[in-house]
Amino acid sequence: MARKKVVVYQLVGHRFMGVNEQGDKAMIDGDQPPTGPRPMELLLMALGACTAYDVVDIMNKKKQPLARYRVEVEGVRAETHPKRYTQITVRHIASGPNVTEEALRRAVELSHTKYCSVSASLNAEITTEVVVEPWEEDAPRH
Repeated sequence: MARKKVVVYQLVGHRFMGVNEQGDKAMIDGDQPPTGPRPMELLLMALGACTAYDVVDIMNKKKQPLARYRVEVEGVRAETHPKRYTQITVRHIASGPNVTEEALRRAVELSHTKYCSVSASLNAEITTEVVVEPWEEDAPRH
């Protein structure tokens, strides 16, 4: 069984620094003005990054590497405490010279149903959307 540990240090007020075992740091903020994401925003970011890892790997295995790719994650929170996310939409937007919607859709499905541990850890209704943008070699990256 893999065990992970992070430490969260209070800096001031509701401003914290999270540190993992390798010493990587993330600012976590609840003060105004914020200097970093709030904890619930980090949760959405973790979901987006987790599924993105999977999708990139799966698309590479399918010989359809993604030239441009982003994941947009939106969450709806309950109005009463603990104000957890009840609904989350994860939109995968990609392009590349050989990328097909069918392959991207299957990669997203595999990520969300089999591989993404963040997705599996959440108690929310998660829906996914897939968008394949037209491939333009000189288009700016996001």
